[in-house]
Amino acid sequence: MDIRIAQDQQTWDGFLSKQQFRPFLQSWTMGEVYRDTNQPPIRLEAIDEDKTVGICQAIVVNARRGRHLAVPYGPVISGKMILDALKEEALKRHCSFIRLSPFLPEGQLALSSQHVALSSPLHLLAEHIWYIPLQTPNPWEEETTTSKPVTEEEILKGMRKNTRNLIRRAEKEGVTIEASTHPLRDLDTFITLHEETRKRHQFTPYTNTFFEAQVRHFSARNECTMYKALYDGEVIACSIHMHAFGETSYHHGASTHAHAKIPASYLLQWTAIQDALKRGDHVYNFWGISPEGQSKHPFAGVRTFKTGFGGQLLEIAHCIDVPLKSRYYATRAFETFRKWRRGF
Repeated sequence: MDIRIAQDQQTWDGFLSKQQFRPFLQSWTMGEVYRDTNQPPIRLEAIDEDKTVGICQAIVVNARRGRHLAVPYGPVISGKMILDALKEEALKRHCSFIRLSPFLPEGQLALSSQHVALSSPLHLLAEHIWYIPLQTPNPWEEETTTSKPVTEEEILKGMRKNTRNLIRRAEKEGVTIEASTHPLRDLDTFITLHEETRKRHQFTPYTNTFFEAQVRHFSARNECTMYKALYDGEVIACSIHMHAFGETSYHHGASTHAHAKIPASYLLQWTAIQDALKRGDHVYNFWGISPEGQSKHPFAGVRTFKTGFGGQLLEIAHCIDVPLKSRYYATRAFETFRKWRRGF
Protein backbone atom coordinates (compact mmCIF):
# COMPACT_ATOMS: atom_id res chain seq x y z
CA MET A 1 0.00 0.00 0.00
CA ASP A 2 1.34 3.41 -1.00
CA ILE A 3 0.01 6.83 0.04
CA ARG A 4 0.96 9.65 -2.31
CA ILE A 5 -0.04 13.11 -3.50
CA ALA A 6 -2.72 12.81 -6.19
CA GLN A 7 -1.95 14.28 -9.60
CA ASP A 8 -4.80 13.27 -11.91
CA GLN A 9 -8.37 14.59 -11.72
CA GLN A 10 -9.84 11.86 -13.91
CA THR A 11 -8.49 9.10 -11.67
CA TRP A 12 -9.58 10.96 -8.52
CA ASP A 13 -13.14 11.70 -9.62
CA GLY A 14 -13.46 8.32 -11.28
CA PHE A 15 -12.78 6.61 -7.95
CA LEU A 16 -15.19 8.91 -6.08
CA SER A 17 -17.98 8.35 -8.61
CA LYS A 18 -17.95 4.60 -7.93
CA GLN A 19 -18.42 4.83 -4.16
CA GLN A 20 -21.70 4.34 -2.31
CA PHE A 21 -21.30 7.81 -0.76
CA ARG A 22 -19.93 10.46 -3.15
CA PRO A 23 -19.66 13.81 -1.33
CA PHE A 24 -18.88 16.55 -3.83
CA LEU A 25 -16.82 18.30 -1.14
CA GLN A 26 -14.22 15.59 -1.78
CA SER A 27 -14.27 16.18 -5.54
CA TRP A 28 -11.26 17.52 -7.40
CA THR A 29 -13.32 20.53 -8.49
CA MET A 30 -14.09 21.44 -4.87
CA GLY A 31 -10.38 21.38 -4.19
CA GLU A 32 -9.94 24.10 -6.81
CA VAL A 33 -12.64 26.14 -5.04
CA TYR A 34 -10.64 25.86 -1.82
CA ARG A 35 -7.51 26.91 -3.70
CA ASP A 36 -9.22 30.09 -4.92
CA THR A 37 -10.14 30.93 -1.32
CA ASN A 38 -6.51 30.67 -0.16
CA GLN A 39 -6.84 27.12 1.13
CA PRO A 40 -4.80 24.99 -1.30
CA PRO A 41 -6.04 21.39 -1.18
CA ILE A 42 -3.92 18.52 0.07
CA ARG A 43 -4.98 15.51 -2.01
CA LEU A 44 -3.80 12.10 -0.86
CA GLU A 45 -4.60 8.87 -2.64
CA ALA A 46 -3.99 5.30 -1.54
CA ILE A 47 -2.58 3.03 -4.24
CA ASP A 48 -2.58 -0.76 -4.11
CA GLU A 49 -1.00 -2.59 -7.04
CA ASP A 50 -1.33 0.48 -9.28
CA LYS A 51 -5.02 0.86 -8.42
CA THR A 52 -6.56 3.75 -6.48
CA VAL A 53 -8.31 2.33 -3.41
CA GLY A 54 -8.98 5.51 -1.45
CA ILE A 55 -8.79 9.31 -1.50
CA CYS A 56 -8.62 12.08 1.05
CA GLN A 57 -8.82 15.82 0.38
CA ALA A 58 -7.86 18.14 3.24
CA ILE A 59 -7.39 21.88 3.73
CA VAL A 60 -5.53 23.97 6.28
CA VAL A 61 -7.88 26.10 8.39
CA ASN A 62 -6.01 29.09 9.77
CA ALA A 63 -8.49 29.86 12.55
CA ARG A 64 -7.88 31.98 15.63
CA ARG A 65 -8.98 29.11 17.83
CA GLY A 66 -6.23 26.93 16.38
CA ARG A 67 -4.59 26.19 13.05
CA HIS A 68 -5.66 22.73 11.95
CA LEU A 69 -6.08 20.36 9.05
CA ALA A 70 -9.75 19.80 8.14
CA VAL A 71 -11.06 16.93 6.06
CA PRO A 72 -14.58 17.92 4.88
CA TYR A 73 -16.70 14.79 4.37
CA GLY A 74 -13.64 12.62 4.13
CA PRO A 75 -11.59 10.56 3.95
CA VAL A 76 -13.19 8.33 1.33
CA ILE A 77 -10.99 5.52 2.57
CA SER A 78 -10.24 3.53 5.72
CA GLY A 79 -8.79 5.85 8.34
CA LYS A 80 -6.07 3.36 9.24
CA MET A 81 -4.53 3.76 5.80
CA ILE A 82 -4.41 7.52 5.61
CA LEU A 83 -3.96 9.05 9.06
CA ASP A 84 -0.18 8.74 9.25
CA ALA A 85 0.16 10.62 5.97
CA LEU A 86 -2.31 13.27 7.14
CA LYS A 87 -0.35 13.78 10.35
CA GLU A 88 2.84 14.29 8.36
CA GLU A 89 1.17 16.88 6.11
CA ALA A 90 -0.42 18.64 9.10
CA LEU A 91 2.84 18.94 11.02
CA LYS A 92 4.59 20.33 7.93
CA ARG A 93 2.03 23.13 8.01
CA HIS A 94 2.28 23.76 11.77
CA CYS A 95 -1.21 22.48 12.57
CA SER A 96 -2.11 21.59 16.14
CA PHE A 97 -4.72 18.97 15.26
CA ILE A 98 -6.59 17.17 12.45
CA ARG A 99 -10.38 17.30 12.22
CA LEU A 100 -11.99 14.46 10.26
CA SER A 101 -15.63 14.68 9.21
CA PRO A 102 -16.27 11.47 7.25
CA PHE A 103 -19.46 11.07 5.22
CA LEU A 104 -20.07 7.63 6.65
CA PRO A 105 -22.73 6.19 8.94
CA GLU A 106 -21.74 6.21 12.59
CA GLY A 107 -19.18 3.54 13.43
CA GLN A 108 -17.82 2.92 9.93
CA LEU A 109 -14.62 4.99 10.22
CA ALA A 110 -11.82 2.82 11.55
CA LEU A 111 -8.78 4.38 13.21
CA SER A 112 -5.71 2.63 14.48
CA SER A 113 -5.42 2.33 18.27
CA GLN A 114 -1.99 3.97 18.04
CA HIS A 115 -3.65 7.32 17.28
CA VAL A 116 -5.31 9.46 19.93
CA ALA A 117 -8.74 10.34 18.56
CA LEU A 118 -11.33 12.42 20.41
CA SER A 119 -14.91 13.33 19.66
CA SER A 120 -14.85 16.92 18.42
CA PRO A 121 -16.62 19.62 20.48
CA LEU A 122 -18.13 21.07 17.28
CA HIS A 123 -19.29 19.65 13.98
CA LEU A 124 -17.46 20.62 10.80
CA LEU A 125 -20.44 20.05 8.50
CA ALA A 126 -24.01 18.80 8.78
CA GLU A 127 -24.24 15.40 10.45
CA HIS A 128 -28.01 14.83 10.27
CA ILE A 129 -28.62 14.58 6.53
CA TRP A 130 -32.11 14.65 5.04
CA TYR A 131 -32.38 13.17 1.56
CA ILE A 132 -34.78 11.71 -0.98
CA PRO A 133 -33.73 8.45 -2.68
CA LEU A 134 -34.43 8.87 -6.39
CA GLN A 135 -33.84 5.22 -7.20
CA THR A 136 -34.92 1.90 -5.73
CA PRO A 137 -33.44 0.18 -3.87
CA ASN A 138 -32.19 3.10 -1.76
CA PRO A 139 -28.58 3.70 -2.95
CA TRP A 140 -27.52 5.03 0.47
CA GLU A 141 -28.76 1.91 2.21
CA GLU A 142 -27.88 -0.83 -0.24
CA GLU A 143 -25.17 -1.17 -2.85
CA THR A 144 -26.56 -2.79 -5.99
CA THR A 145 -25.87 -3.06 -9.70
CA THR A 146 -29.56 -2.96 -10.63
CA SER A 147 -31.93 -0.11 -9.81
CA LYS A 148 -34.88 1.78 -11.20
CA PRO A 149 -35.89 5.43 -10.83
CA VAL A 150 -38.73 6.49 -8.58
CA THR A 151 -41.50 8.54 -10.15
CA GLU A 152 -42.71 12.08 -9.49
CA GLU A 153 -45.98 10.59 -8.29
CA GLU A 154 -44.17 8.47 -5.69
CA ILE A 155 -42.28 11.49 -4.38
CA LEU A 156 -45.44 13.61 -4.23
CA LYS A 157 -47.19 10.82 -2.35
CA GLY A 158 -44.36 10.78 0.20
CA MET A 159 -44.63 14.51 0.89
CA ARG A 160 -46.46 16.05 3.79
CA LYS A 161 -49.92 17.17 2.64
CA ASN A 162 -49.16 20.78 3.57
CA THR A 163 -46.02 20.74 1.40
CA ARG A 164 -47.96 19.55 -1.64
CA ASN A 165 -50.55 22.26 -1.02
CA LEU A 166 -47.89 24.97 -0.77
CA ILE A 167 -46.31 23.85 -4.05
CA ARG A 168 -49.69 24.12 -5.76
CA ARG A 169 -50.40 27.44 -4.07
CA ALA A 170 -47.13 28.92 -5.32
CA GLU A 171 -48.12 27.95 -8.86
CA LYS A 172 -51.58 29.50 -8.43
CA GLU A 173 -50.04 32.69 -7.02
CA GLY A 174 -48.07 33.06 -10.26
CA VAL A 175 -44.62 32.06 -9.03
CA THR A 176 -42.33 30.84 -11.80
CA ILE A 177 -38.98 29.07 -11.47
CA GLU A 178 -36.04 29.72 -13.76
CA ALA A 179 -32.84 27.73 -13.94
CA SER A 180 -30.23 30.37 -14.68
CA THR A 181 -28.26 29.80 -17.87
CA HIS A 182 -25.56 32.15 -16.54
CA PRO A 183 -25.22 31.39 -12.82
CA LEU A 184 -21.99 33.33 -12.47
CA ARG A 185 -23.54 36.40 -14.07
CA ASP A 186 -26.61 36.09 -11.83
CA LEU A 187 -24.59 35.52 -8.66
CA ASP A 188 -25.11 39.10 -7.44
CA THR A 189 -28.85 38.42 -7.26
CA PHE A 190 -28.24 35.44 -5.00
CA ILE A 191 -25.71 37.28 -2.83
CA THR A 192 -28.12 40.18 -2.25
CA LEU A 193 -30.85 37.79 -1.10
CA HIS A 194 -28.38 35.74 0.92
CA GLU A 195 -27.18 38.82 2.82
CA GLU A 196 -30.79 39.63 3.73
CA THR A 197 -31.33 36.02 4.83
CA ARG A 198 -28.13 36.06 6.91
CA LYS A 199 -29.19 39.18 8.78
CA ARG A 200 -32.66 37.79 9.37
CA HIS A 201 -31.47 34.47 10.78
CA GLN A 202 -28.13 35.65 12.21
CA PHE A 203 -25.81 32.94 10.92
CA THR A 204 -22.18 33.10 9.81
CA PRO A 205 -22.16 33.07 5.99
CA TYR A 206 -19.73 31.84 3.39
CA THR A 207 -17.76 34.65 1.85
CA ASN A 208 -18.68 36.13 -1.51
CA THR A 209 -15.31 34.93 -2.77
CA PHE A 210 -16.31 31.38 -1.87
CA PHE A 211 -19.67 31.67 -3.66
CA GLU A 212 -17.96 33.06 -6.77
CA ALA A 213 -15.30 30.35 -6.84
CA GLN A 214 -17.76 27.54 -6.29
CA VAL A 215 -20.23 28.67 -8.94
CA ARG A 216 -17.44 29.40 -11.43
CA HIS A 217 -15.69 26.05 -11.10
CA PHE A 218 -18.77 23.80 -10.92
CA SER A 219 -20.82 25.59 -13.58
CA ALA A 220 -17.89 25.23 -15.98
CA ARG A 221 -18.44 21.47 -15.66
CA ASN A 222 -22.26 21.74 -15.83
CA GLU A 223 -22.40 20.63 -12.19
CA CYS A 224 -24.09 23.69 -10.72
CA THR A 225 -27.56 25.13 -11.17
CA MET A 226 -28.88 28.39 -9.76
CA TYR A 227 -32.65 28.48 -9.44
CA LYS A 228 -34.57 31.74 -9.26
CA ALA A 229 -38.16 32.03 -8.03
CA LEU A 230 -39.91 35.03 -9.61
CA TYR A 231 -43.07 36.74 -8.41
CA ASP A 232 -44.45 39.79 -10.19
CA GLY A 233 -41.16 40.00 -12.10
CA GLU A 234 -39.05 40.07 -8.91
CA VAL A 235 -36.65 37.36 -7.73
CA ILE A 236 -37.90 36.51 -4.24
CA ALA A 237 -36.00 33.26 -3.62
CA CYS A 238 -32.84 31.78 -5.01
CA SER A 239 -30.80 28.64 -4.51
CA ILE A 240 -27.56 27.05 -5.63
CA HIS A 241 -27.62 23.31 -6.26
CA MET A 242 -24.65 21.10 -7.02
CA HIS A 243 -25.15 17.97 -9.11
CA ALA A 244 -22.14 15.73 -9.37
CA PHE A 245 -21.58 11.96 -9.34
CA GLY A 246 -25.29 11.28 -9.69
CA GLU A 247 -26.29 13.30 -6.63
CA THR A 248 -28.02 16.67 -6.42
CA SER A 249 -27.23 18.70 -3.31
CA TYR A 250 -29.22 21.72 -2.14
CA HIS A 251 -26.19 23.67 -0.96
CA HIS A 252 -27.21 27.33 -0.58
CA GLY A 253 -30.56 29.05 -0.31
CA ALA A 254 -31.85 32.59 0.20
CA SER A 255 -35.11 34.51 0.11
CA THR A 256 -36.60 37.92 0.81
CA HIS A 257 -38.89 38.56 3.76
CA ALA A 258 -40.86 41.07 1.68
CA HIS A 259 -42.96 38.25 0.23
CA ALA A 260 -42.79 35.82 3.13
CA LYS A 261 -46.37 34.64 2.57
CA ILE A 262 -45.64 33.50 -0.98
CA PRO A 263 -44.38 29.87 -0.76
CA ALA A 264 -41.88 30.27 -3.58
CA SER A 265 -39.19 28.10 -1.95
CA TYR A 266 -41.49 25.07 -2.04
CA LEU A 267 -41.97 25.30 -5.78
CA LEU A 268 -38.26 25.99 -6.24
CA GLN A 269 -37.28 22.79 -4.42
CA TRP A 270 -39.87 20.74 -6.28
CA THR A 271 -38.50 22.02 -9.59
CA ALA A 272 -34.96 21.04 -8.55
CA ILE A 273 -36.16 17.56 -7.54
CA GLN A 274 -37.92 17.13 -10.91
CA ASP A 275 -34.74 18.17 -12.73
CA ALA A 276 -32.70 15.68 -10.68
CA LEU A 277 -35.08 12.92 -11.78
CA LYS A 278 -34.70 13.98 -15.41
CA ARG A 279 -30.90 13.79 -15.08
CA GLY A 280 -31.18 10.28 -13.70
CA ASP A 281 -29.64 11.21 -10.34
CA HIS A 282 -29.87 8.64 -7.58
CA VAL A 283 -30.11 10.96 -4.56
CA TYR A 284 -31.51 14.42 -3.79
CA ASN A 285 -29.59 15.71 -0.77
CA PHE A 286 -31.24 18.45 1.29
CA TRP A 287 -28.18 18.60 3.60
CA GLY A 288 -28.50 19.34 7.28
CA ILE A 289 -31.47 19.36 9.64
CA SER A 290 -31.68 19.50 13.42
CA PRO A 291 -31.79 16.31 15.49
CA GLU A 292 -35.32 15.29 16.38
CA GLY A 293 -36.71 17.04 19.45
CA GLN A 294 -34.05 19.77 19.63
CA SER A 295 -36.19 22.86 19.13
CA LYS A 296 -33.36 25.25 20.07
CA HIS A 297 -30.92 23.78 17.56
CA PRO A 298 -29.83 26.33 14.90
CA PHE A 299 -31.14 24.01 12.14
CA ALA A 300 -34.55 23.55 13.78
CA GLY A 301 -36.13 26.15 11.51
CA VAL A 302 -35.33 24.27 8.29
CA ARG A 303 -36.21 20.83 9.62
CA THR A 304 -39.95 21.22 9.04
CA PHE A 305 -39.39 22.67 5.56
CA LYS A 306 -37.02 19.96 4.34
CA THR A 307 -38.70 16.94 5.90
CA GLY A 308 -42.03 18.04 4.42
CA PHE A 309 -40.84 16.85 1.00
CA GLY A 310 -40.59 13.30 2.28
CA GLY A 311 -37.42 11.28 2.35
CA GLN A 312 -35.13 9.74 4.92
CA LEU A 313 -32.56 10.62 7.53
CA LEU A 314 -28.90 9.63 7.33
CA GLU A 315 -26.97 10.18 10.54
CA ILE A 316 -23.28 10.31 9.76
CA ALA A 317 -20.33 9.97 12.10
CA HIS A 318 -19.52 12.91 14.34
CA CYS A 319 -16.27 14.80 13.80
CA ILE A 320 -13.11 13.22 15.13
CA ASP A 321 -10.15 15.28 16.33
CA VAL A 322 -6.61 13.92 16.31
CA PRO A 323 -4.45 16.13 18.57
CA LEU A 324 -0.92 16.83 17.36
CA LYS A 325 0.22 19.52 19.80
CA SER A 326 -0.69 20.46 23.36
CA ARG A 327 -2.26 23.75 22.26
CA TYR A 328 -5.14 21.70 20.84
CA TYR A 329 -6.58 21.37 24.34
CA ALA A 330 -6.97 25.14 24.64
CA THR A 331 -8.88 25.06 21.35
CA ARG A 332 -11.01 22.24 22.67
CA ALA A 333 -11.96 24.21 25.80
CA PHE A 334 -12.88 27.27 23.72
CA GLU A 335 -15.01 25.24 21.30
CA THR A 336 -16.81 23.45 24.11
CA PHE A 337 -17.89 26.83 25.46
CA ARG A 338 -18.79 28.01 21.95
CA LYS A 339 -20.94 24.93 21.39
CA TRP A 340 -22.94 25.72 24.53
CA ARG A 341 -23.39 29.35 23.46
CA ARG A 342 -24.62 28.39 19.96
CA GLY A 343 -27.17 25.86 21.16
CA PHE A 344 -25.70 22.75 19.59
